[in-house]
Amino acid sequence: MQHDILKLKNIASQVRRDIVRMVHACQSGHPGGSLGCADFLVALYFDAMKRKEGFDMNGKGEDVFYLSNGHISPVFYSVLAHAGYFDKSELATFRKLNSRLQGHPTTHEHLPGVRVASGSLGQGMSVAIGHAVGKKLDKDENLVFTLHGDGELQEGQNWEAIMYASHNKVDNLIATIDYNGQQIDGPTSKVLSLGNLKAKFEAFDWKVLEVENGNDMDEILRVLYEAKSLTGQGQPICILLKTGMGYGVDYMMGSHAWHGKAPNDEQLAKALDQLEETLGDY
Repeated sequence: MQHDILKLKNIASQVRRDIVRMVHACQSGHPGGSLGCADFLVALYFDAMKRKEGFDMNGKGEDVFYLSNGHISPVFYSVLAHAGYFDKSELATFRKLNSRLQGHPTTHEHLPGVRVASGSLGQGMSVAIGHAVGKKLDKDENLVFTLHGDGELQEGQNWEAIMYASHNKVDNLIATIDYNGQQIDGPTSKVLSLGNLKAKFEAFDWKVLEVENGNDMDEILRVLYEAKSLTGQGQPICILLKTGMGYGVDYMMGSHAWHGKAPNDEQLAKALDQLEETLGDY
């Protein structure tokens, strides 16, 4: 299959500009993980995921996506806006009073593209499995995609859900882990080590694929399509996506300090110098 890699990279560059501008404007938010996951979410929404026109909560007849690590809402909102779910000008309201674009995605604001609120971490896997089982009951052959933080897997509910998914052969689920090794308090290896994450998922009878460079569009697409080809074979699929925290902005890269910190005016200008404006700023 041919992919328009240049188009996807251009969208990802603009999404990264959106992220730093949104977080700077309200002096609040989570730029590090958002920047790291930009390439993946662009690849998903603009290539790998089957989407229909418009938006409804049940998602019948299309693939659906659940963001479990909801604090990276800046990248999610930007991708949704560029994908046409709402006007890009609304990105300017991020985290403002009465905005639909809250710090964590919410459902009571009825923002198109958002199917679950994600304040407390660790719950997205359970919700996604429920939707995946629902699709099977509806004879809907489309897929459910999720994204989770690696630090988020320190929450126990994930492992109950992971065990349930394999036991019940929820093989229309592709769960991706943002494996950047960072969380708000420091490296995951020091806060609460995840050990051998691949071996853990395999021990729970999941099929595991790895993206060694989670910021390389070609590699992301290759593994996403491999994952899709493995659905329907009795096992849920896990993708370990090895991204760089803060990718694209040199002073943010690899540092947990930028997990939840907004750039000042000087830092914003420096970031924008490194991120090409490809589609026009909102």
